[in-house]
Amino acid sequence: MLSTSNRLLRLLSLMQSRRHWTGAELSQRLEVDRRTLRRDVERLRELGYPIDASPGLGGGYRLGAGSEMPPVLLEDDEAVAVAVALRTAAASVGRMEDTALRLLSKLDQWLPARLRRRASALYSVTLSLAGGSPTSDVESLLRIAAACRDGFRLRMHYRDRSNRASERLIEPLRLVHTGSRWYLVAWDMKREDWRTFRMDRVQSLHDTGAQFPPRPFPGDVGEYVAQSITQPFTRFKVKLRLRGSIEQQAGRVPPWCGILQAGDEHHCVLDLGAESVEALLALMALVGPEFEVIDDHGLLPQLREASSRLERALTTA
Repeated sequence: MLSTSNRLLRLLSLMQSRRHWTGAELSQRLEVDRRTLRRDVERLRELGYPIDASPGLGGGYRLGAGSEMPPVLLEDDEAVAVAVALRTAAASVGRMEDTALRLLSKLDQWLPARLRRRASALYSVTLSLAGGSPTSDVESLLRIAAACRDGFRLRMHYRDRSNRASERLIEPLRLVHTGSRWYLVAWDMKREDWRTFRMDRVQSLHDTGAQFPPRPFPGDVGEYVAQSITQPFTRFKVKLRLRGSIEQQAGRVPPWCGILQAGDEHHCVLDLGAESVEALLALMALVGPEFEVIDDHGLLPQLREASSRLERALTTA
């Protein structure tokens, strides 16, 4: 039989691993009788762990939420995952560096040497480039996460990629991150449409106190954000039909170049967009000559003029 201290640690580890345990299950795992189990539960309560007990058929024990944060037991893989995740999160979430370092120092104090080597291996051979992606503020992320969960409207001051400031009244739906950047998918009340917002461009947030009923999202949120990232709103657009299936063209056309969609078995469709006609022409040149313009959005004369200017420049060069 385990000693009392080891048994308490084992009991705590079991209760943290699953939401609900019956008394019979815990007694069997710990190899003790019900009376000893009840005493051990009381000892954990005295140490500050809120353990709820329910009698009768279907009853048992559950680790509840308390008013303070008690010590948490971590398995080996969990401790390594926490250490690696802290270092990664500090690089993508603003104002977390000091907190992450304090927690990492606590982890280092009690991690065995074998786990410390595992946890530090990735960090020791990894460099962070200066001037990388802007980080998102941790307080803003937490406030928006709560508003998404509880269904509260927010008033947001935001700057777009052209540094234009605007005030938005939004119904937040979901936060999405790519590892280096965080994005918010929300219903824009003024524009009456879904929008994607980069969290590092949020200037301020204001609670409205108004709740909203859940609004169904038309499609997959992850795919919507991925499409918004690779092909944001642009002034000049064109639709091309490419020779070859989508599988053949997917390996040749870069994802940032445009949105590739399936056509028939011999062709696929590519939506291109840019902030200028010249940039749009450059993307078309990158795709190659094997395409047909199926929707020029009225830009064909401007594209031809830009192409002629380039040809004249090359002729006189």
